[in-house]
Amino acid sequence: MAALADIELREGYADLAEVRLHYVEAGPADGPLVVVLHGFPEFWYSWRHQIPTLSEAGFRVVAPDLRGYNLSAKPAGVSAYAASRLAGDIRDLVGERGAERAFLAGHDWGAAVAWVVAMRHPEAVERLAILNVPHPRRMLSALRRPSRQLLRSWYIFFFQLPWLPEQAVAAGDWYMLRYSFEHDARPGAFTPADLDRYRESWSQPGAVEAMLAYYRATLRRPPSAPGGGFTPIEAPTLVIWGERDRALGAELAEPDRADVPGLTRVVRIPEASHWVQHDEPERVSELLIDHFKA
Repeated sequence: MAALADIELREGYADLAEVRLHYVEAGPADGPLVVVLHGFPEFWYSWRHQIPTLSEAGFRVVAPDLRGYNLSAKPAGVSAYAASRLAGDIRDLVGERGAERAFLAGHDWGAAVAWVVAMRHPEAVERLAILNVPHPRRMLSALRRPSRQLLRSWYIFFFQLPWLPEQAVAAGDWYMLRYSFEHDARPGAFTPADLDRYRESWSQPGAVEAMLAYYRATLRRPPSAPGGGFTPIEAPTLVIWGERDRALGAELAEPDRADVPGLTRVVRIPEASHWVQHDEPERVSELLIDHFKA
């Protein structure tokens, strides 16, 4: 499998309606556009295994740093990280890169944003791929009633506190963030060099506050379609789920067909953790290519 060092990686900034996003791009300039969205606490580098493989398959891959992360702009205030605004960034990014529609893949928070893009801006999504994040209706329902998932999601409520989470996240050389990589993922999935790159991104001024604002905004302004509710997603949708996810129960993987009539497949990978694209990079790349080329 090709590595980042084996391909031409183009770096740039997209000046969008609200923010300036940093991104990397690879693959033929005239290839079909694939946009891959990272989650917490990563940045574009989350897709380091898939970018070369997708680009070699003929796709033009754009991997942005979501607003608030790494080298992208970091607007002040929790409201700047409402799901509708995050989704608007991706809709605008597709247009800024010269396309009307894109194949869209997301992991963790990137998947949460991708769900909302598909609901609010379906005209911008050719096909959708979701990694280890439930449809918003299923997640919000699990957080609003007594459930095992409610206990698993303790950190979401901890992150609602003022200032203390910022201190806890950075303490002990970013121990809380490193722990989830080093103890949850398959051994070797994250190398010491990888962790150095993550430390650099977390150390960007304002990054920690912005990353936590995602969690704060989602409880104050839950994800929805325009006017509230959840618009059915018609785009052909693939869900990939690492079943050793300690934060999200596997029972949440499959969305309701009424919410996602375009659902084509749910692929469960029993031996993979929440960090599924790191644990099983070749398998995830193959699934994405097959789905986008279908």
